[in-house]
Amino acid sequence: MSNDRYFVTGAMGCIGAWVVHTLIQDETPVTVFDLSDNRHRLELVMPADALDKVDFIQGDITQTDAVKAALIDSGAQHIIHLAALQVPFCKADPPLGAAVNVVGTVNMFEAAKAAGINHLVFASTAGVYGPKNRYEEQLMGHDSRLDPVNHYGVFKQANEGTARIYWQDDGIGSVGLRPYTVYGPGRDQGITSTPTQAMLAAVRGEPYHISFGGSTGFHYVGDVAALFIQASRIAFKGSEVFNIGGAVAHMSEAVDAIKAVIPEAVVTHEDAPLPFPDGQTDEELRALLGDIPDTALTDGVRETIVHFQNAIKSGRLSANS
Repeated sequence: MSNDRYFVTGAMGCIGAWVVHTLIQDETPVTVFDLSDNRHRLELVMPADALDKVDFIQGDITQTDAVKAALIDSGAQHIIHLAALQVPFCKADPPLGAAVNVVGTVNMFEAAKAAGINHLVFASTAGVYGPKNRYEEQLMGHDSRLDPVNHYGVFKQANEGTARIYWQDDGIGSVGLRPYTVYGPGRDQGITSTPTQAMLAAVRGEPYHISFGGSTGFHYVGDVAALFIQASRIAFKGSEVFNIGGAVAHMSEAVDAIKAVIPEAVVTHEDAPLPFPDGQTDEELRALLGDIPDTALTDGVRETIVHFQNAIKSGRLSANS
C-alpha cells in the first residue's frame, strides 16, 4: 500500500486501464485524466468495487490550463502519461493527432513543472523506427536510428525530443518506453490489435484473419503496465527512452498459442509483416529496472483467453461480436 497518488492520462485505453488496475490492486490511489467517459476497458479488466476507488477528472489533454489545474488539484506525486491517438486516427486527422500526441505531451510536462513534480513516465513506440530494410540489425537496439514512417511515429519521436529539452531546461526527468505489439484484454483498436481480436474471436467460436504476419515483438499488456509503474518509482536523473523486448515471435507462433488453448479455433493471418523491424532488444531497460515482468507468449495468450472466457460468463463481454 502506498499513499503516493498517481496521475494517469489515457486511462481509458488498453495500457492505461491495466496501469490503473495494477495500481488499485496495490492499494495505491489514482487520479485519471481523460477526455473520454467510456470506461468499458476499465470495466473489462477490474471489478466494480475496485473501479469505485479511482478518482476521475474528465478533461482535454490539449488544453494547457486544464491539465495544469487537474494535476495540481489531484495532489499526485507520480505521473504516467499515456494519452495519445493511435496510428489510424493520426493518419485520418493529422492536426488532431499532433494536438493530442505532441501538444498534449508538452502540456503534461508544463503541468509537472507547475505542480513541482520533477519526474514522469510516458509512452513512446517502436514506431519511431523505420522499415526493416533500412537497418543492418534485425532487432532494434537502444541507439538504433529513428526513422518513422507515419504521423504517429513522427509525433512520438517529437515527444522523445520534448522530454529531453524539459530535462535540459527545467530539470524534469523522464523515462519513455517503446512498446511494439501489445496484446491482452482491452486491446481492441490500432493496427497491432488484431492478434488480441483473434483471441476474442476464438473464445466466441468465430473465425478471424489477423491483419499482418511476419515477426513482431509481442508484449502482454499486464507486463507493459507493470513496467510503466516500475519506471515511475525510480529516481531517474535525465531523460531517456527505452525499448521493451518482450517475446519476438512469428505470427504463426501466436496462432499456434491460440490453438493450444482452443484447438478448434479458426485463426489465420496475412503473410505481409508490419512495415517495422522484427523487434527490439532491452538490455538497457533491464539494467535500469532489474527484474522485469516478461510473460511468455504462450502464457500471455492463455491468460488473455481465460480472461475473455470469464468476462463473457460474467456478462462483461458479449458472447457474440
